[in-house]
Amino acid sequence: MSMEEENLLPRERILAGELAKLSVEELLCVILGRGMPGKNVFELAKEIAGILEKKSRMPTIEELLGVRGLGVAKSAQILACLELSGRFMLGMQDKPICSPAELMPQLAFLKHSKQENMVSITLNGANKVIKIHNITIGTANSTPAHPREAFAPAIEDRAVAIVFAHNHPSGSHEPSMEDLLLTQRLCEAGRILQIPVLDHLVVSSSGFTSIRSSYAEYFE
Repeated sequence: MSMEEENLLPRERILAGELAKLSVEELLCVILGRGMPGKNVFELAKEIAGILEKKSRMPTIEELLGVRGLGVAKSAQILACLELSGRFMLGMQDKPICSPAELMPQLAFLKHSKQENMVSITLNGANKVIKIHNITIGTANSTPAHPREAFAPAIEDRAVAIVFAHNHPSGSHEPSMEDLLLTQRLCEAGRILQIPVLDHLVVSSSGFTSIRSSYAEYFE
């Protein structure tokens, strides 16, 4: 297979309706289009993805220019895509959330993280997203969380409800026993604070699971 044919593969997957299944590297390949002598587009995309996954904020133009083979034009193109995505996601916050699947576009950043991250999604009285908060960043297979830290942003946001989500870097989105015990503790704390937990989502590169769908008794 030629390099030109390899570069078309992510685009072909988009045309086949698999956009949400593309990795960060594959999405970057589509944005970049091509690599450079001595570094193909996939190697370049992998290096940029490593920068993006370590950041909790937008990278600077200087940080991107530090990648060998990435010039001003491509760096600006990546930043423009990230900014446009951020503005689009903010627009989605005006829509009421009616199902866990409707939150997935805003939680896509969890899918390919190499560490477990836990976030809270605070909701207002109209079931619209107020904000997504990072609660904890853990190891490759755990992310300890205490209800005190978990609910602090919801109190600050004057939220009337909350959804929690965390990722499994292993690729499995089946909740572990630790996940279930944490969900139980969070739901108990939510009842005391009168900020009900609507769901706890387990996200991975292969999909997501709603814990409420299988363990509704925790949320009652």
